[in-house]
Amino acid sequence: MATSEASVTRIMVAVNESTIKGYPHASISSKGAFEWTLQKIVMSNTSGFKLLFLHVQVPDEDGFDDMDSIYASPEDFKSLKSRDRARGLRLLEFFVTRCHEIGVACEAWIKKGDPKEVICHEVKRIQPDLLVLGSRGLGPFQRVFVGTVSEFCVKHAECPVVTIKRRLEETPQDPVDD
Repeated sequence: MATSEASVTRIMVAVNESTIKGYPHASISSKGAFEWTLQKIVMSNTSGFKLLFLHVQVPDEDGFDDMDSIYASPEDFKSLKSRDRARGLRLLEFFVTRCHEIGVACEAWIKKGDPKEVICHEVKRIQPDLLVLGSRGLGPFQRVFVGTVSEFCVKHAECPVVTIKRRLEETPQDPVDD
């Protein structure tokens, strides 16, 4: 029996790139949140869920990534935008491919901006049943300087939020890395 769109549980999973390996590799926390969602929520009921993958790209302060802004031309802007989009799509491809392999419906998209603000805005716009986020599990000292997207979303997202801490054995030498 086919599951109607109305009876499908929609779970938004916010994902980001690895700060260690960079694009197109997913962060440890993103992979952990995704795998936890599959194992603990979706399990074998693949037709009862739709996963909604959101990747938020953070624009550089000057908008020039690896380029010297003194020598930028209009063509440079176009190639930067194209490159950033391609990187984000390759990151999302990992999650979408995995969903298709196991038969879970999904959608994926990219937005730009401050991740915590954009995630909460997208939750309000899309209205998922649940938001799942990875968490680096930073201590209070580290949170003061780095801040956490997951804490902000727990407080401000307009749906239930589950944060998944990465496992201790997955924590890099510098816990801020992911």
